[in-house]
Amino acid sequence: MADKPFILWFDQITYSDVPLVGGKNASLGEMYTKLTQKGIKIPYGFAVTAEAYRYFIKENHLDDEIKNTLKGLDTHNVEDLMKRGKKIRSLILHAKMPPKLAEEIAKAYERLGEIYGKDPDVAVRSSATAEDLPDASFAGQQETYLNVRGVDNVIKYVQHCFASLFTDRAISYREDKGFDHFSVYLSVAVQKMVRSDKASSGVMFTLDTESGFRDVVYITGSWGLGEYVVQGKVNPDEFYVFKPTLKLGFRPILSKKLGSKDIKLVYGDSPSKPLKSVKTTPQERATFVLTDDEILKLAEWAIIIEEHYGRPMDIEWAKDGDGKEVGTGELFIVQARPETVHAIKEQRFYEIYKLKGDGKVLCTGKAVGSKIGQGKARVIMDVSGISEFQAGEVLVTTMTDPDWEPIMKKASAIVTDKGGRTCHAAIVSRELGIPCIVGTEIATKVLKTGMEVTIDCTQGEEGRVLEGLIPFEVERIDLENVPKTKTQIMMNVGIPEQAFSQAQLPNDGVGLARLEFIIGSHIGIHPLALINFDELKKQAEKDKRLAKLVKAIEERTVGYENKADFFVDKLAQGVGMIAAAFYPKDVIVRLSDFKSNEYANLLGGFLYEPEEHNPMIGWRGASRYYDPKFEPAFALECKALAKVRNEMGLTNVKVMIPFCRTPEEGVKVMSIMEKYGLKRGENGLEVYVMCEIPSNVVLAEEFAKIFDGFSIGSNDLTQLTLGLDRDSELVAHLYDERNPAVKKMIKEVIETAKRMKRKIGICGQAPSDFPDFAEFLVECGIDSMSLTPDTIVKTRLLVAEKEKALQADKGRKKK
Repeated sequence: MADKPFILWFDQITYSDVPLVGGKNASLGEMYTKLTQKGIKIPYGFAVTAEAYRYFIKENHLDDEIKNTLKGLDTHNVEDLMKRGKKIRSLILHAKMPPKLAEEIAKAYERLGEIYGKDPDVAVRSSATAEDLPDASFAGQQETYLNVRGVDNVIKYVQHCFASLFTDRAISYREDKGFDHFSVYLSVAVQKMVRSDKASSGVMFTLDTESGFRDVVYITGSWGLGEYVVQGKVNPDEFYVFKPTLKLGFRPILSKKLGSKDIKLVYGDSPSKPLKSVKTTPQERATFVLTDDEILKLAEWAIIIEEHYGRPMDIEWAKDGDGKEVGTGELFIVQARPETVHAIKEQRFYEIYKLKGDGKVLCTGKAVGSKIGQGKARVIMDVSGISEFQAGEVLVTTMTDPDWEPIMKKASAIVTDKGGRTCHAAIVSRELGIPCIVGTEIATKVLKTGMEVTIDCTQGEEGRVLEGLIPFEVERIDLENVPKTKTQIMMNVGIPEQAFSQAQLPNDGVGLARLEFIIGSHIGIHPLALINFDELKKQAEKDKRLAKLVKAIEERTVGYENKADFFVDKLAQGVGMIAAAFYPKDVIVRLSDFKSNEYANLLGGFLYEPEEHNPMIGWRGASRYYDPKFEPAFALECKALAKVRNEMGLTNVKVMIPFCRTPEEGVKVMSIMEKYGLKRGENGLEVYVMCEIPSNVVLAEEFAKIFDGFSIGSNDLTQLTLGLDRDSELVAHLYDERNPAVKKMIKEVIETAKRMKRKIGICGQAPSDFPDFAEFLVECGIDSMSLTPDTIVKTRLLVAEKEKALQADKGRKKK
């Protein structure tokens, strides 16, 4: 017994001690001994070892009773599982803590008091010897107790942790994973608390939890103690940071999303009630829990931890708000474990789920994964009702915790009212590979048991619960069998939330990143209304319509005193997300190409947009940018792109000017861009022009002297070559990109670009829709095709075949 101690301090433990102190404690010890010297702060503490647990069981002669209680267990019989689990926990809780062990725990706790002050507040956390393994996540299987004070309470909760080795969910999980109940032991961490109840805390992953994209740190956080983030009781703030350029010294915060954070967990008023839930203030709900500097610091720590362990990690952080004990405002890491979902996922295949119809949207929330699931809804408000759940149903509840796991594995999908994308329901559904929507706020009110529903997680960040069983299909792509091509196969991307996932498809970068979706969805306000906001606010005192507009703008731009900064930040983050997903490959960003009727639909647009009879060929593209009426708005776009390149370090972003009617217009636009921080050639900036007007083809040599390359917009080029309105159904039958006149235009501009040594690609719809058109482009020698993500693989296969045939023809002619 002497060679296996009951107590080990964090600075005596490394990761090799998992059999003695469990995964959680081994990881804390490893970080404390190896990473504190790299600047990472970890609260000190000690482990009550697995040897102590074994001693406790042996001294109380509990082995045989536990074995007998588990004999003949069927984990699929939920009621039987609950009955047996309760009996074992009761045996352990009513046993006596051996005096020798109690004395050692008391001594260790008193020593902690010498460091932090008498009767320090501690977290008492379970640490099983089989948890946090690279291929199995036992996270949350056992219990944690926060704000524990006093020797007697620490000893009491250590015993409670011992009992939690036999929670229903832990028994069920071990059975499913094939672990022997008697070869898994329990250690307990006793760690100084960080007073995050007076500040904030949360969870971060060193990859994107949905797509498995490895180059970001994904951070979530809320006010108060971190349990509410883990349990999914709050919708937290979310942040993404790009690792490669962070390492180079840039500040690449790709995304900041404000969560509702309506409650927080704080210290209670007495030892018998150590914790309590309180409502957050309106100011707390409207404020991010971390500053930009803190976001970047946590991301730097996450990278250090990931590099130390050599694998993606799931990390809990906390910020201290006390100042008396561990330092006001300091950040701490309180746990780290291997990320288990993407670590064991087979990356060879890429699955695309597609709905083949649509239905009424019953509610929306945050999508987890990108799959579709369906079945009859089963609304269960409380864990006591889980025995009613039937295999294949859609579980609908307020939120889940580890007690729900016995039925979660039988669900076709999961929908919760609360929680963010790092909550329990999200983590478990990812591990199980089933679609999940969290944070709907109203699912349990609008969905009824027995209702047939479809859970759609294919639309990016937003998950939708649809009425009825909508047909869907799954396309499975074997990424190893996709050939390389001489013609670059690029992608058209518009939705930042889908970029990490889409970037996993074989591609040569982004040939068209549209700003319109980001402006329409993430901003939703006319840029001039943001620039003139203070003036609008004054006028709103006498104008009801303006008062309504001002209120709507204020609601969308919470936290921004200067409303124009909101436009710059949101646009930069959207573009940054796309640029990071494909880094270091080229991402060609087309400047905004809204028509006046589309701009008018944005909040405040009616104040600034003219009424045009044919906006398709009116005030759009380049002609807006240098117009004094619109230049201040265009300046915001330039500043956003400059921020992406200069502050985030994403210099793979190139700029493309749409609807540029004359070379002179190109010169004017370039001059305005330079004025606002985008100078062609500086820091490798390339500027392209859309080739979508006959004048772009006729004067291609002149345009080539100004721009670095062309991208053919086949939609507009077709309408303007054939002289028809592509929005008019009356002439729709004449609209065809394969018309000889259009093809002649395209062939001619490709030849001119080659002669002028300029890059030329196409980002129009035609090669995505028509295989024969893609073949024609290869014959013309085009440099790149930018396609919709759903056609990128099949077009690459087609292009590879065509290139092979052309090569064979060349070979025959030589002979």
